[in-house]
Amino acid sequence: MRDETSFRREVVETAQAMSAKGLSPQRSGNVSVRIEDGILVTPTGLPYADYQPEDMVKMSMHGVIAPDQKKPSSEAPFHLAIYDAFPDAKAIVHCHSMAATALACARMQIPAFHYMVAVAGGKKIPLADYATFGTEELAVSAVSALSGGYKACLLANHGQIAFAGNLGKALELAGEVETLARQYIDVLALGGGHVLDDEEMDQVIARFRSYGKQA
Repeated sequence: MRDETSFRREVVETAQAMSAKGLSPQRSGNVSVRIEDGILVTPTGLPYADYQPEDMVKMSMHGVIAPDQKKPSSEAPFHLAIYDAFPDAKAIVHCHSMAATALACARMQIPAFHYMVAVAGGKKIPLADYATFGTEELAVSAVSALSGGYKACLLANHGQIAFAGNLGKALELAGEVETLARQYIDVLALGGGHVLDDEEMDQVIARFRSYGKQA
């Protein structure tokens, strides 16, 4: 079993990498990881560059915060809700990446304009209904959008969420969502392009079960 200190360092590194990649401007966005007795989540209000492992906030799965810690991200409710709803969620990256946020603010999901949308687990990258940030209503909306096998979604008028089996993969998926969002905006500017049908996407999803995996 990995110790808590190593997870704390990895959350810091992931959050700082998210910022360095331009996925979350200024202090926006947050990162968490599931640990043996709860989660570690980034604190609210601190610049990413100033993060230290001891700043990461430990919470139980019921939202109880261990004593003598900083205040957690305002989005801790949807982190906890996603972990509760999806056992395969071990790490979550939430960011306000530019293109994904632009589509989210236009209240547009990302359809199968490119087969790579399957990287998020289905035939599209869905859009969660709008709810005020930091609320239980947003947590419910995010879980609803992710239901059905999705590992990423857009949040209306907000940003995006990606989860995976570890922090590195969650950050990578958030980057993939941003790339697809940027490409889709370009396609829309050209007139809309062509969306792959369900039959083709069924084949793509089947192939994705072994995609990128060495024997």
